[in-house]
Amino acid sequence: MKLRKLSSAVAVLASGALVLTACAPDAGNGDGDNGNGGDNGGAEDPITAEGQQYTVEPEDTGKVTLEDEWETLDDEISVSLGDTEFTSYNGETPETYNVYNSTVVNHLFGGFGYWGTDNVWYPDENFGSYEVIEEDPWTVEYTINDEVTWSDGTPVTVADYVLDWARQNPAFTDEDDSPLFNSVSHTYGEYVTEGPQGDPEGKTFTIEFTESFADWEILVSEAHPAHVVAEQSGMELDELVDAVREEDMDTLTEAAEFWNEGDWFTNPGELPDEELIPSSGPYVLDNWQAGESITLSANPDYWGTPAGTERLVFRFVDDGAHVQALENGDLNVVRPQATVDTRGQLERLEGQFVMHEGEAATWEHLDYNFADSSVFSDSPDLREAFAMCVPRQQIVDNLIVPVNPEATVLNAREVLTFEEHYDDIVSESYDGRYDDVDVDGARDIVEAEGAEGTEIRIGYQAPNPRRTDIVAEIKASCDEAGFEIIDDGADDFFAPGGAQETGDFEIALFAWAGSGQIVSGRNIYSTDLPQNYGEYSSETVDDLWNQVAASEDEAEQQELVTQIEQELWDDLHGIPLFVHPQLSGSDSSIYNVRDTASQDQITWNAEQWQRVE
Repeated sequence: MKLRKLSSAVAVLASGALVLTACAPDAGNGDGDNGNGGDNGGAEDPITAEGQQYTVEPEDTGKVTLEDEWETLDDEISVSLGDTEFTSYNGETPETYNVYNSTVVNHLFGGFGYWGTDNVWYPDENFGSYEVIEEDPWTVEYTINDEVTWSDGTPVTVADYVLDWARQNPAFTDEDDSPLFNSVSHTYGEYVTEGPQGDPEGKTFTIEFTESFADWEILVSEAHPAHVVAEQSGMELDELVDAVREEDMDTLTEAAEFWNEGDWFTNPGELPDEELIPSSGPYVLDNWQAGESITLSANPDYWGTPAGTERLVFRFVDDGAHVQALENGDLNVVRPQATVDTRGQLERLEGQFVMHEGEAATWEHLDYNFADSSVFSDSPDLREAFAMCVPRQQIVDNLIVPVNPEATVLNAREVLTFEEHYDDIVSESYDGRYDDVDVDGARDIVEAEGAEGTEIRIGYQAPNPRRTDIVAEIKASCDEAGFEIIDDGADDFFAPGGAQETGDFEIALFAWAGSGQIVSGRNIYSTDLPQNYGEYSSETVDDLWNQVAASEDEAEQQELVTQIEQELWDDLHGIPLFVHPQLSGSDSSIYNVRDTASQDQITWNAEQWQRVE
């Protein structure tokens, strides 16, 4: 079965975006068949890659089934997605959930499904299966395959999924009534209030939804090792499971302390002890050189198809050096920022190297800070004045069109320019009020507000030449309107304790990258949810997102998203700019490299890469 998306968003930092998503599940799956009732065949990769070689030719946008004789080669493949440092084995906190960390830890955890190259959800029957066993209430049964284990030999069991639910349960709170577990999302616990039911030592469990949820099929996938959390919290595994099921907050506090700030979180270059970071995926963490690289090695006890290459090295290289490093052989696969220069450099390497190009489910935007400390928090007029002077068309013409001649200004957030419903949604939600720059009108507002000379700090993850250019173009326009635009890019903008986390900015410039969920935007725009970095709040938007989450009808979802878009324009939550063009390069001797439009980046199938001389 495949799920198509309505829109997209996760956090991309340095050379790309910060990331999230949105997609439409097949509400007609009434027979409860998750893997065999639909057909993914015939779909095409949205990214072109002329000259790319494969050991097995892809038939759809999912991972290929490799030959029976497939085995791990004693080799090393180096890849770089940018110079952003690895953060943590636990990539499910607001501080660690970003594209660059996820592209590493994705290879450490098996799960019930994955995103294909076109944002289609593919069940992973090698890991397990799931099926709807009752429709009222909506109840899903999951079965983990018998052979699935952690790399330390411990079976992956229901206990791991009990912990996975607990860390996403907003009803588990501390003495300040804050969520006990610092998790990037609490949606699972909101819609499944009783948690997974089944023998903790077994392989089968069920979950029961209290109400309809559009993204039910992707709510449960991978899990972290509950036996490690239990041991590090000073308890037996059955004690941890009992604490979850009995809602024993005192005992769970100890587990949450490890989840939130335990030995999974270390200084750059310091991997946790091996017994703390087992893998249920094709690779294990091996070596971390601060500021240089992190190396994964093939999991010798992997239960599935073995990794194609023994060592997969993620190098932290500034994307301005990617193409030269590719040509020199220092890197084998690169994902630089798509610019005229990088495109020309990759085209020059045609023959020995492959260029992958297309459009990403990643979109650039400017977000206002609504916190009390921000000049924009209680001034819709100043938000409007800023929007009036931002030269969106000029930014696209100067920075994006040279790479993608078909590029246009983005006028929505939950649906992208290349998606089916974009024109319909935009025509009903946006009236073109910010299509043209109006410096004079903006100046009139600034003067009426007595705000001449107000400093507007635009924060972003630096270095990033394209974002520096964006800020420069905004400054040239908005300074004329009476603002004083400050380029406040910093290399720690999104780091723990950085300006984004502390709210020390007026405007945040970054991108959301996505896959295929319907409801992920709820985590960005709804009041007090973890990825609502600008502290925006609207009861109307909150209610609309709750309706989207409960809807199983695509037409109704589209209408609700249209209303959300209109509210976000009227409130000026932020200003969408453009969809990212996408360029990647790979050595032609590396087989099975396939880029993807989703947030999983070009390394989404890296366990299938092999060098063929």
